[in-house]
Amino acid sequence: MYKTFSRRLIDISALALAGSVLFFGMSTGAAEAASKVTARVDISKQRMLVTIDGRPAFEWKVSTAGKGYVTPTGSFRPTRMHEMWYSKKYDNAPMPYSVFFHGGYAVHATPHIKRLGRPASHGCIRLHPDNASEFYALVQTFGPSNTSIVIVN
Repeated sequence: MYKTFSRRLIDISALALAGSVLFFGMSTGAAEAASKVTARVDISKQRMLVTIDGRPAFEWKVSTAGKGYVTPTGSFRPTRMHEMWYSKKYDNAPMPYSVFFHGGYAVHATPHIKRLGRPASHGCIRLHPDNASEFYALVQTFGPSNTSIVIVN
C-alpha cells in the first residue's frame, strides 16, 4: 500500500521541487500551487495517516495522552521545530524530532516503541524514531505553512 522509505524520499523531493518551481516561478497567489502535507491523528485508533496532496504516503502507530492527560483535538499548523528538544516540564525528557503545534504539545520521537499503538504520553503525539525523523523531514521540506496536523477522537 505504501512505498518504502528510500523510494518515498525521492517522490517527496520531486514534489517539493515541483512546488518550489511553481511557487518561485509565479506571482502572487502561487502559494496554492505548493504541495500540502496533512498528518491526521486518530486518537481512538492510535494511528497517524500522513497524506501529501491528499494521497496517502505513510501510516504509523502513535501514542497519545495516557490516563489523566489530554491530547488536544482540532486542526493545527506547526509553530516551531527542534531536531532535539528537552522538556522543561517533564524532567528534561528528550523529545527528538519535535514538531510543536499547540503550545508545549508536539509530534516527536520516543524510545518507548513497545508502547506505540496505545495511550502513554503526557499529551504529545509520540512516534517511532524513524517515523518521527521522516515526519520532521517532511515538515522541513514542504514547510510548516503547507503542513496541517489534524487530531480527532
